[in-house]
Amino acid sequence: MKNILFVNCCIRKEASRTKKLADFFVDELEKTGDYKITELCLMDEGMTYLSEGFFHQRDDLLAQKDFSHPRFRYAHAFAQADKIVVAAPFWDLSFPALLKTYIENLCVEGITFGCNEQGCFGTCEADHLAYVTTRGGFYEGTPMEMGSKYMEVMCQFFGIEKYDCIFAEGLDMGLRSVEEILLEAMEKGKELALTF
Repeated sequence: MKNILFVNCCIRKEASRTKKLADFFVDELEKTGDYKITELCLMDEGMTYLSEGFFHQRDDLLAQKDFSHPRFRYAHAFAQADKIVVAAPFWDLSFPALLKTYIENLCVEGITFGCNEQGCFGTCEADHLAYVTTRGGFYEGTPMEMGSKYMEVMCQFFGIEKYDCIFAEGLDMGLRSVEEILLEAMEKGKELALTF
């Protein structure tokens, strides 16, 4: 059985169009493979960004190579997952700050990456990450789309070989119905689930 970590950063929760698309994809994964899916709802976690005392505590623990502290639980779960799904809406040209805070908590040398004379290298077990997002306008392939680009580069940093983005965009343009656009994105998600 493969372990899938589903990182939910859909700020509007059940009212979120991104969550609807992500739930569909996760349901398809359950149908196509022998997976155990663990959902981490970031909105319920009360995470802290790296500042002052919290930052110094992290440095002290890393200097002691004490990776057992509870603050590293996010990094351990991410590093040990076989597959990862991250869902977040397109906000301010990337994604909500909460997802960046989560990524800050993932970046722990000795858990999700290591360093040697040649530089940094990823140590995560996952071989595939899917990023699920929705956008009100049209940004795919433009310099203004930074969310998917950022996630793809983070995959490389963490040593995750495969990256895919499932997206629906133009949802707020009024050119087509939201339902029609989401259904098209769901079809792409259904195809990806077969090879995830």
